[in-house]
Amino acid sequence: MSNKYSTPGIPDDEFIRGKVPMTKEEIRTLSIAKLRLQPGDHFLDIGAGTGSVSIEAALLLPEQTVYAVEHNPEAVSLIGQNCEKFGVNNIKVIAGKAPEVLSDVPEVNKVFIGGSSGNLPAILEWIIAQVKADLTLVVNAITLETLMTAQSWFADREDFDTELSQVAVTRFEAVGKYSMMKPLTPVFILVARKK
Repeated sequence: MSNKYSTPGIPDDEFIRGKVPMTKEEIRTLSIAKLRLQPGDHFLDIGAGTGSVSIEAALLLPEQTVYAVEHNPEAVSLIGQNCEKFGVNNIKVIAGKAPEVLSDVPEVNKVFIGGSSGNLPAILEWIIAQVKADLTLVVNAITLETLMTAQSWFADREDFDTELSQVAVTRFEAVGKYSMMKPLTPVFILVARKK
């Protein structure tokens, strides 16, 4: 399939998904907008899942290598399948858990964390130690525990500006002649930008 998307917002049903969680289209679009990707940015996706965020970023940064970290073998396979489907060849998949496998990643300045497997503080420590300037970090959280971990980690850091949004998306599904609301799981989007 040749790529027909020049802006974020690839429909969910275009991705090969299996049983792997995926950042849904509306949340993915907002998260990528919050990252403010520009030509020359170096992007890292931690907890890449199906690769939906990585693929959207790779399409926006065709001259750069996008790094996708994922530890689930099924998800790693799906990222490869989705890269092939969308004709994306600038994603480097790193199989394993962050932060252990992050030593293979060069310095980045835009980071998306869609999943941390309970390692969020260690991942944030690695990112802060690695990135010298111009860092924008977006963390998506569906649990209060992940949200509180991220929020408390940045609470005492005066070198970052943070913003927090909670996004609830409701889609409509046809049921006969009627439209029924089908709410998606609400997501917290925490954005941290280095001053």
